[in-house]
Amino acid sequence: MDGSLTEERAALIALLQAGAPARPWSEITADVVEAGTARAVWQRQTRADPDALAAAARQISHWASQGWRLTTILDAGYPARLREIHQAPPVLFTRGTLIADDPAVCVVGSRQATRRGLEVAGGIARDFAARGITVVAGLARGIDTAAHQATLDAGGRTVAVVATGISRVYPPESHRLHEEIAARGLLMSQFWPDAPPQRHTFLMRNATMSGYALATVVVEAGEKSGARVQARLAVEHGRPVILTDAVVDRNEWAWALARRPGVRVARRLRDVTDAVTQVMAERADVDAELQRLGPPS
Repeated sequence: MDGSLTEERAALIALLQAGAPARPWSEITADVVEAGTARAVWQRQTRADPDALAAAARQISHWASQGWRLTTILDAGYPARLREIHQAPPVLFTRGTLIADDPAVCVVGSRQATRRGLEVAGGIARDFAARGITVVAGLARGIDTAAHQATLDAGGRTVAVVATGISRVYPPESHRLHEEIAARGLLMSQFWPDAPPQRHTFLMRNATMSGYALATVVVEAGEKSGARVQARLAVEHGRPVILTDAVVDRNEWAWALARRPGVRVARRLRDVTDAVTQVMAERADVDAELQRLGPPS
């Protein structure tokens, strides 16, 4: 690895570790992005400790030896859409293939899914796989697991954004799926490798999933579910949201959200695929226009 890149990553890790818990990672990330270099921010600190940099470099080497890839927000390979949101994680730990501009859509829903919900999630995932669309979910029980498994069974690409560190498996029964996704798709975490699952990590994970994807499809959800949070965040991020009619019919929040710009209601699988096809076409048009205009002067 290039020496300057190693030093940059070590400086960012040292900054994040030195700032905790008094300083939010979001503030540190904003400083680093504004400066364009973690080393410059580290050197400005009055108590910058050279031993901390060395310790961070050793940690990075250890993580690499475990097969965990580290990508920082300053790296060219950092997911492009994720970089656009204000909750963008400063670091990502991954196993599998990280794609900077992944044609991805989130499929999320309740952990206590109905049989019908599981069937719908599987049908959506298989359709996306056939169209070359990456299926993103959170590796939770219920709808997430159904979407991941159906995608793999159909030979598609799936990304699991987990609410724990990359070294942990949660829920425990998903170990085989965890490994299969890492081997055939992408397993991604924004937390230190040994971090346990906590309430706030699931909410942070939802923001990352929304930022990574072009759109979010909510298959089933309750009044207080994580999928509700995901949908709200996607609207906040300016990303299209597709709610199934079951979600809208059973939840006041979904009925209200369905009236917001960029939110669609799907009453059949064809409605979901049509909406996603339109989203991807619109994104392609935007990308083509940006490429025509070239980089800003």
